[in-house]
This record gives sequence, C-alpha cells and structure tokens, in this order.
Amino acid sequence: MTSRIYNRKIQMSRRRELRKRATPPEKILWNLLRKQNIYNIKFYRQYGIGAYIADFYAPSLRLCIEIDGKQHHTKMGKEYDAERDNYMGSLNVKVIRFKNELVIEDTENVVNEIKRAIKLILDLEK
Repeated sequence: MTSRIYNRKIQMSRRRELRKRATPPEKILWNLLRKQNIYNIKFYRQYGIGAYIADFYAPSLRLCIEIDGKQHHTKMGKEYDAERDNYMGSLNVKVIRFKNELVIEDTENVVNEIKRAIKLILDLEK
C-alpha cells in the first residue's frame, strides 16, 4: 500500500484553518486564480503536498504558487523553503514564489509571471 501524499486527512483541519485566515495578499491572488480565470487552469488553495501545504496548487500542471511573508526572509525561513522546494522538485512540482508586497503593489506583474510559467509548462508538454 502506498501512502497518500496529496491532501492527507491528517492536515485537513490545518488546511481549513489556513483558508479561513488567508492573508490579504493570498486573498488578492485567490480572487485572480479561482474559477479558472487564468488559461482555464484549476487552482486549489491550501493544498496538501506531503508534509507541506501549498498556498496555491494546479494539479494539472504540477505548479505550486507560494506567497512569502517576512518569515520567509529569515535564515531559518530560507532553509525551510529550500527544503520544501527540494521536496516539491522531487515530485516534479514547479514552485514559483512572490513576496507579499509584490502581490499587493504589482498584482498585474504577478499575474503575468504566473501566465508565463503556465505557458512554459504547457509548451513543454507539447
């Protein structure tokens, strides 16, 4: 029997809590990603992948989008993110990260970067 790595039941309450307590940048980006607004790609928020919970995830593309607050810019935060990104990479999941400030101050550029990442993935699948 293989162990489940996506949306494990043990994380359900934590994922639910993270959705309820979304940060302002997460709310902004979710409003742009939801309802398949970008290239008709289905994104989920607070999606469990192994021991980690991705801010946003598109399973069809294996694309994870992370919104990074101040805690990600500390030495410990950078080490944790590197470990997490390595794990995601081992599952062939591409991770793109945006700082909170960028999502708030330059949302259009963030969306354009997401579109570029999606297009690149789709082009590689051809």
